[in-house]
Amino acid sequence: MKRYAAFLRGVMPMNARMAELRQAFESAGFGDVKTVRSSGNVVFSAKPGSDVSLARTAEAAMQQHLGKTFLTIVRSIDALRKILDTDPFGGFRLKPGTKRIVTFLRDPHKSRLKLPITFEDARILAMKGSEVFTVYVPNPRHGPDFMTLLEKTFGKEQTTRTWETIAMVAR
Repeated sequence: MKRYAAFLRGVMPMNARMAELRQAFESAGFGDVKTVRSSGNVVFSAKPGSDVSLARTAEAAMQQHLGKTFLTIVRSIDALRKILDTDPFGGFRLKPGTKRIVTFLRDPHKSRLKLPITFEDARILAMKGSEVFTVYVPNPRHGPDFMTLLEKTFGKEQTTRTWETIAMVAR
């Protein structure tokens, strides 16, 4: 069995109970299921398979068990640890208080982008495969500028997590 993480888009305590989400994943045949935080991070064991097929299995189980589904993007724990070990933010100068964000795309982005791309206090710094690395400086005058930038650039078939959340999930 291999360890995986599923990142669900749009999950919060008001629209999904973690215990029910865990049960949905267990009903799909996944083992040792754990949720991390209350924002749609599910760690589980499964026979080795493609990220896409595991995501589709999880989405079908949520639909059956919860009566709804959330866009699901799966990565192996090994892949997450590799991202953390290589620290794609390390080569950039970041202002104090900068938030580091990893965006997981369902599919690799097809067009070439001239990076960095900037919008208000957010910058897309790098992209590797189906992962995008963005930073922003929290600012009360602006809303979640990084989300606007990411959706404008990549569409809605993606989900984001903070660098700290990725580290917690990959433990």
